Amino acid sequence: MLVKFAVKNYRGFADRIELDLSRPNNYEYNTFAISNGVVKNGIIYGPNGAGKSNLGLAIFDIEYHLAPLKAKKPGYYDNYEYGNSGSLVEFEYIFNFSGQIVEYRYSKDRYNVLHKEMLAVDGETVFSKQGTVFEIKTSYFSNEDAIKDNLKNNANNVSVVNFLLAFYPLPENHFLLRLQDFVNRMLWIRYVEGREFIGIETQPNGNIEEYIIKNGLVDDFSSFLMRVSEQKFEFIEPEPTDKALFYQVNGNRLSFVETISSGTRSLELLYFWMKRMGDPSFVFIDEFDAFYHFRMSFNVCKELFSLSCQLFMSSHNTYLMTNELLRPDCNFIINGNKIKSLSECTDKELRFGHNIEKLYRGKAFDI
Repeated sequence: MLVKFAVKNYRGFADRIELDLSRPNNYEYNTFAISNGVVKNGIIYGPNGAGKSNLGLAIFDIEYHLAPLKAKKPGYYDNYEYGNSGSLVEFEYIFNFSGQIVEYRYSKDRYNVLHKEMLAVDGETVFSKQGTVFEIKTSYFSNEDAIKDNLKNNANNVSVVNFLLAFYPLPENHFLLRLQDFVNRMLWIRYVEGREFIGIETQPNGNIEEYIIKNGLVDDFSSFLMRVSEQKFEFIEPEPTDKALFYQVNGNRLSFVETISSGTRSLELLYFWMKRMGDPSFVFIDEFDAFYHFRMSFNVCKELFSLSCQLFMSSHNTYLMTNELLRPDCNFIINGNKIKSLSECTDKELRFGHNIEKLYRGKAFDI
């Protein structure tokens, strides 16, 4: 799981901003949202321009050099450095892989060139590289002289992690393999500006309904729509070769894709991802409910939080800021290069019966 993330000089973040998921409280409700002392599910709130989207993108920067063959966001490196400063962008990740703590730090420029890289396991530095200065622990990798010769002066600034993964024999469950597996299964999604995503290679090729039909999921999809949006569609049984869904109203045959709302269309895409993303490690959905009614947003969250993966989303919808859905230590506020959970933004004891949305609107939380 991702335990902690920090970034500096990235897009709108001039100073270091840190998301720490390792400090949950001892609330006795909605315990599904905490796993092994780490926040598993959360929603990030904040005013426009506070950095919700940038934070999600920053977390997924690790995809750009540790998973180069995975899908990427076009134009990602536009405005990459804060104010085009020319300074390096600094990233810090801390993961917990079944009790083993892996810390990974690196710095790079707007051209995706690595300048610094460091990895530590359980507090002990495994390797560090800065320019031509490169050190690696002999207790972790033999033939370290050969590794140093290959990496010390490499002109293409290849990641040390990727080099070791590609050319060094590693035992099963090695921390580098665990890191690689986690990154390969990360997924970032945004609906607002089209069907954008980063990570898992499977993508909607424009015909989600064909996928639903081919996999015999029409009834399951209908049940999903009823659960989250209370919309009942009487779908016409399709032929296996059909590529579009139709439903009937008063005996009339209607095209699903041509008659649904923007919100229902985004639900269709969400359903696709939930079925196709397999076993993701970490999911971030940006502005997930931009087209949703507030109650539908609540129901969608219930569906998403039932997944086993670590999953976060950003939203402006404070109706979701309720203890019926999550808990104060799983709702985060971002503003002014800071991000904190609600429980960290007040000295008051927050209980299940408190209306935390009302408290938030009444400015009871000070970040």
